Amino acid sequence: MNIDFSLLLVILVALSGLIWLLDLVLLKPSRDSRAREMRKSRAGKPEQLEQQIAQRTREPVVVEYAKAFFPVLALVLVLRSFLFEPFQIPTGSMIPTLEIGDFILVNKYAYGLRLPVVGTKLIEIDTPERGEVMVFIPPHENQYYIKRVIGIPGDTVRYQDGELYINRERVPRQADGETTIRSAFGPIPGTLHREVIGGAEHLIQTKNQARRGALRNVWVVPPGSYFVMGDNRDESSDSRIWGMVPEANIVGKAVAVWMHKEPGWNLPGFSSARWIR
Repeated sequence: MNIDFSLLLVILVALSGLIWLLDLVLLKPSRDSRAREMRKSRAGKPEQLEQQIAQRTREPVVVEYAKAFFPVLALVLVLRSFLFEPFQIPTGSMIPTLEIGDFILVNKYAYGLRLPVVGTKLIEIDTPERGEVMVFIPPHENQYYIKRVIGIPGDTVRYQDGELYINRERVPRQADGETTIRSAFGPIPGTLHREVIGGAEHLIQTKNQARRGALRNVWVVPPGSYFVMGDNRDESSDSRIWGMVPEANIVGKAVAVWMHKEPGWNLPGFSSARWIR
């Protein structure tokens, strides 16, 4: 089950803030008035009187928790919505750039400030460029995906026989050794390549076995959309299958790996921390 953490966080902030506000407007004046009346009566010793006042004017537990958690939750909401959001890599579609179990930081303001949950853009800052690694919500599924930006609005992208072309120009790449690709059919021999897109050099991997011809291998990127692909080219569900990423679905730019955890009961480690290229 996918939990919309942004929505949950907004609800908790709103609820705790509302409880605090209602107490401030409705309940606290009544407690203050009761305390003033008790002090006027001067019944009992000053120490005992203050203890009685404290007991009879004590804030409800729910208000205490709301006042304690509201600032923390509000700070987390601001940081997560407008600055940086953590994200864990769930699949191998971006191998070798990103491994399953990598924890990454997503820059939320790189492509503009957006309202949490609804995603409405408040401030235009920049747009995705070819070669950048982007987190987004795909058009066919309501969950985060991460891929590399291949085509920007107006581009013509062609992918045929393992070769990538952007606006009729072949994207340069060079073989960089052998590898083993994990697939649904078991380990498959593959090749690592150094590829350069938009000035960004990065590694990709492809299978060595013969490729079947795709039903479609040429795409024109419409305005307000982006064409994305995984660096694990033959084991990635991306724009070649489900289409373009609308600009409104962009979450942010993946900038760094800060932690890695192997599946199972393994402890996380920080030795894999690095910038994402």
